[in-house]
Amino acid sequence: MTILALALLAGCAAPVAGNRDAGTMIASSALFDPSRFVDVWHVVEAYGAESGCGPLAETWAPVAPGRFRVTGTSCGPNGSRAFVADARLTGPGRFTMEGSFGRREVWILWIDGDYRVAALGSPSGDVGRIVARSPTPRADLLAAAREAMDFNGYDLTGLAGL
Repeated sequence: MTILALALLAGCAAPVAGNRDAGTMIASSALFDPSRFVDVWHVVEAYGAESGCGPLAETWAPVAPGRFRVTGTSCGPNGSRAFVADARLTGPGRFTMEGSFGRREVWILWIDGDYRVAALGSPSGDVGRIVARSPTPRADLLAAAREAMDFNGYDLTGLAGL
């Protein structure tokens, strides 16, 4: 009987996708202004191998309305490496990116009013990071970004600084 009860409880647990609880609703920033997202962003917190890869950054440059060229550094098998990707705006605060890493969804979960710090994620949970204009953002903005990650179902225990 105990085994049956445990099996039933296990079936009630929310599924985990990537680094987030797939049973938690996720939302992108409805008031996101893509023109203000242009320029350099430093990855200040991330998950997994990316968090131990060293300084990572990306530059967003507009190429057409709703389209961006994103260049920067990502984590490869032997450390950081350069990447180039195309990002297409698909909704408020939502992008589809295609590059050497394949295709992935990137949502702006939260961004402060002055566009200094942002929390990025995806419904699948395969993207989860905090980026900032400076490699050392203000503590209160970093805390707000972490709260947004938590609100959107991300497990903060795996989120680490670079």
